[in-house]
Amino acid sequence: MAVLCGDDRPRGMADVERVAEVRYADAAGLPEALSGADVLFVWDFLSNAVGDAWHAADRLRWLHIASAGVDPVMFTGMRESDVVLTNSRGVFDSSIAEYVLGVVLAFAKDFARSVELKHAVRWQHRETERVGGTNALIVGTGPIGRAIARLLRAAGMNVAAAGRRAREGDADFGTVHASSELTRHVGWADYVIAVAPLTEQTKGMFDGSVFGAMKPSARFVNVGRGELMVTGDLVTALDSGELAGAALDVFETEPLPAESPLWRMPNVLITPHMSGDFIGWKDALVEVFTDNFDRYRSGEDLANVVDKQLGYVPTGSRRTA
Repeated sequence: MAVLCGDDRPRGMADVERVAEVRYADAAGLPEALSGADVLFVWDFLSNAVGDAWHAADRLRWLHIASAGVDPVMFTGMRESDVVLTNSRGVFDSSIAEYVLGVVLAFAKDFARSVELKHAVRWQHRETERVGGTNALIVGTGPIGRAIARLLRAAGMNVAAAGRRAREGDADFGTVHASSELTRHVGWADYVIAVAPLTEQTKGMFDGSVFGAMKPSARFVNVGRGELMVTGDLVTALDSGELAGAALDVFETEPLPAESPLWRMPNVLITPHMSGDFIGWKDALVEVFTDNFDRYRSGEDLANVVDKQLGYVPTGSRRTA
């Protein structure tokens, strides 16, 4: 088997190394490591190196990526192959939900201004917003979106969602709107939270028309993928007052370039793609892979099998590689 990892090798692979030949490789060495390998573990989950090395995947049967998003490996050759694709769904659900609740509270309670005033040694009384009773539209109905919904409901917020298919009576979201009709529904929300997987259908879904349909008092939160939003349109909406603020953990270009106007906007919270990264997250990712590797060796169905046409894991998806 091959592991795409660069200098940061995954820990906890000793049991795998005892029963398999494990070739660790960076992007440049991946073609050689892939030749003859039946398993590929994409530890460097932000790398696009797999597509460039795909010509060497002459025996590959199973590819596992150490992230929930699979867009770095969804090139045409992979999508059209018989190689089974699995992801690390479930590791980041609670952590990302806590992040979203955190930024909602940060906006409502004006924490950024409190930090500024503290540094300025200024005692300035202010009134802040309530969180209970506000509305949150979660765009993306997978496990992370569901964890966000449950936590925001616990904080007293009203929750609805947008997904591939509209429906009523969902256990976590209540109402699910069609994401193709976002402009009809975002005006209801005080917080619009992007957590959809990146696919051809979702790329650029948050554009000027969607931002323009939101309340001027609303905030936009992106914990999905940077490419879900048209960054220039978001900057325009924030600068013109069409939106009250944004909390962004992901960007079209990472790291976010120093010249980006987002850095200098006081109504924007920026974090460096860390919303899901809790203490011990790397160990948890290795455990997901090693558990699935045990299934693979035993001929059992693999967990977290991605539908390569949809670009995410359908509910209850399992398959033997």
